[in-house]
Amino acid sequence: MRIISLEVPHMEKGERHRNYDPEFKKEVLRLVAEGRPPIKVAEDLGIRPNLIAAWRKREKKEVGAVAFAQAGGKVLTPEEENKALRDELAVTRRERDILKKALAIFSKEPQSR
Repeated sequence: MRIISLEVPHMEKGERHRNYDPEFKKEVLRLVAEGRPPIKVAEDLGIRPNLIAAWRKREKKEVGAVAFAQAGGKVLTPEEENKALRDELAVTRRERDILKKALAIFSKEPQSR
């Protein structure tokens, strides 16, 4: 197992939120994808475990469930892949419907008084 040294910027007193650069997030997600427990990774790096969960959720949403699983090295069963694709299709259809409604609203002629 390869050990990576990541420098985590510490929060200043009174600072509420810390922004982490994309490379740091990617490296954290890679460590978790390799099988290290998220709680242990968070503890080692001095970050909150819920941050890792949020980053994983965001990445999964951005790249799609199938691509997310494949990028993490996990092989999906056909049933899992079908479910992921159905979920992704449902999201895409909702987005399409919203865009159709927005187009209808914004393409109407303004009413003259």
